[in-house]
Amino acid sequence: VQLQASGGGLVQPGGSLRLSCAASGDIFRLYNMGWYRQGPGKQRDMIAVINSTGDTNYADSVKGRFTISRDYAVHAVYLQLNSLEPGDTAVYFCSARIQMSGSVFINNLWGQGTKFTVSS
Repeated sequence: VQLQASGGGLVQPGGSLRLSCAASGDIFRLYNMGWYRQGPGKQRDMIAVINSTGDTNYADSVKGRFTISRDYAVHAVYLQLNSLEPGDTAVYFCSARIQMSGSVFINNLWGQGTKFTVSS
């Protein structure tokens, strides 16, 4: 089972970006999925999470600018980022709680991270 994130790059301040993360492998059910970020020299922080019923929670720093969503059919989670600021520059990681077949749970599976830079 793995998570594959994509969507990084270079974007100008005020611009937008969409990150994608898809889970693959032996997946019986996906529970909470989320996005975290780690800026240069900083710890990894929660940005947005979405549970299996679609309820969402955001870090105060991104409320109103970022939107998390998920596609249950393809085991994917997305992060729409708008009004980007230089402080949003970071490596973004997706995470998920996964139930595999045989009632095996992975409580915190991480993707490999995707990096983008906000700069003019």
